[in-house]
Amino acid sequence: MLRELHISGLGVIDDLDIELHPGLTVLTGETGAGKTMVTVGLSLAVGARARASDVRQGAAAAKVQARFDAPDEAGDWADDGEVVLARTITVEGKSSARISGQLATASALAGLGRGLLELHGQHGSLRLLEPATQTAICDRLAGEGHTEVLDEHREAFASLRAARQARGRLTEAVRDRERELDLLAYQVREIEAVAPQPGESDRLRADERRLGHVERLLELTDQAGESLHGDGGLGERASEVAAALASAAELDDGVTELAVRARGVAADLVELGRDVRSYHEGLAADPQELEEVRGRLAALRGLQRKYGATDGDVLGFLAEAATRLRELSEADDRLAELDAEIDLLGRRVNGLATRLTEGRADTAPRLASALQAELRELGMPAARVEAVLEPLAEPSATGVERVELRLAAGSGAALPVAKVASGGELSRVMLAARSVLADLDDVPTLVFDEVDAGIGGQAGLAVGRRLAALAATRQVIVVTHLPQIACFADLHVRVAKVDDVATVEPLDDDERVRELSRMLAGLETSDAARTHAVELIDQAAKVRTASARRRTASGVRT
Repeated sequence: MLRELHISGLGVIDDLDIELHPGLTVLTGETGAGKTMVTVGLSLAVGARARASDVRQGAAAAKVQARFDAPDEAGDWADDGEVVLARTITVEGKSSARISGQLATASALAGLGRGLLELHGQHGSLRLLEPATQTAICDRLAGEGHTEVLDEHREAFASLRAARQARGRLTEAVRDRERELDLLAYQVREIEAVAPQPGESDRLRADERRLGHVERLLELTDQAGESLHGDGGLGERASEVAAALASAAELDDGVTELAVRARGVAADLVELGRDVRSYHEGLAADPQELEEVRGRLAALRGLQRKYGATDGDVLGFLAEAATRLRELSEADDRLAELDAEIDLLGRRVNGLATRLTEGRADTAPRLASALQAELRELGMPAARVEAVLEPLAEPSATGVERVELRLAAGSGAALPVAKVASGGELSRVMLAARSVLADLDDVPTLVFDEVDAGIGGQAGLAVGRRLAALAATRQVIVVTHLPQIACFADLHVRVAKVDDVATVEPLDDDERVRELSRMLAGLETSDAARTHAVELIDQAAKVRTASARRRTASGVRT
């Protein structure tokens, strides 16, 4: 539920805080005092579109913060069991949003807000206008068995759609399969014919350099061998050095280490000479081998131009092509499997859709009758309601039709509620739906603005009684001009405008009597009005007491 609301710089509101309670909260006050701006602030907190014109003149920005009990779906947004939705709108029209102090988007506010608060009236989302909402009302009224069928249909429809999408992708692939098969087969054959090995190109390039420079390598290694082992070469000189130091070591132990090192150098030079000689002897000009190496390199480069920059890339392409070949070769079998699956799922979906249609056809008249009876009690005595099953152009996850609520406020033809209902009428239609179907959903806070438009007297009392009953199981906030509604409040808040600034004040019992007297007669001190106000409060108290008992029994947090 909504625990606290803070608004600043919004319309006539400079800065105000409201602490909310469970049950029915009523906001009253003179026209233009700022009551509706409170609901505008709430709508902004739950992601409604922001307008620069809403910012109070002289303020840099409008700011709204709403503190709620955290729902289960709040996830990481929750902080200590609560979640705070915040919105800022600058005079330039720029909007920013936060959830529990973390940066968020307006769509994130809206997504979380849908499970926290439902707003009905001029500035609300008017979910009742959505075909899905109207259909959901009928489905819920149809009972648990019907909703189980609906859940089964959704699951089967999703499976059918996935199978059809898979078949579509496969069919498209099969359509071009022959051409792709030919291409893939050619590519695989071409690569397998060359049979590249990992790192082969690098080894061949080294061989090409060696074979291409045999004459020069022979010349250089011959020079190296002569320098090592020819007369006066490094080998002979190193042996002389080693022999001299060995003789010196016999005379002085301090030369022993040097003698050892010299002997090692002489031995290394001997070994190096043998290796150079072996390499030199292994060199031989071989034009045929060179030509073979260059031919192999050309073949590998040809593959690399088509399939990848390296031998590894080419081999990777080969693996992918071979896998794709297998998939295409098995496509016919998979298509047959999908066709059988689609046929089975299609028959199941059709059967479930038929049961949904039957359930809605049976429930729609009952829904229309119940809504019509409620609306007549709520100040629309000539109201006629119809719940019509409209076929969908395409089957959907919810069946092959939608339920459309139609309303005739007078003697004319019944038309879709979105086309004929005013803000107040829509609020009453939704209130009627809430009364007919109290468990429509689990939204904990309902806000009604304009629910009293065009009614008074006994109709106002009927609306008040239904709001009080609805507040037995959830938090209800109402903006009203009618004392017949305000008298049912668990919390009565007066909104007043002082020096062009809106203020809010929770009222005690005496203050409630004065406010209701003002609403009844325009005078707070009228004895007749005060007597009438006390009578209204006493009558409402009985309803509120019964509602409180139901609220306690239902476990609503207080």
